[in-house]
Amino acid sequence: MNSEDKVLRAVELKKSGACNCAQSVACVFCEEAGVDIDTMRAVTSAFGTGMGTTYGTCGALVGAGVVLGLVERDRVRARAVMKEVMEQFEQRNGATVCRALKGLDSGKMLRSCNDCVADATEITCKYLSQK
Repeated sequence: MNSEDKVLRAVELKKSGACNCAQSVACVFCEEAGVDIDTMRAVTSAFGTGMGTTYGTCGALVGAGVVLGLVERDRVRARAVMKEVMEQFEQRNGATVCRALKGLDSGKMLRSCNDCVADATEITCKYLSQK
């Protein structure tokens, strides 16, 4: 599946209601991560609505982080790459925290969940294509 297809599939998973944001991103990278889809769904199941429904770190970013950890298999490298992914995501969207992205305090939504899923998937694809 190419990058564009992955982005579209991740958004479809989110829109369908079958997956939270973290699952939607992570599940399109099962092949690269070496994990079956049922395992990936289970691993990322607690990270919806900003990590455990706390509106904390965007679940789409958490899903990307799970993938990067599985691909890198090295804590130092995975954290460095995740920092880059988060910086790119924040530059694009203005925040990395679900509460801010949804505009819960400000009343101004910065980015919809579907768009966050698309962005996190696209940024992860870019990193993996360079690997």
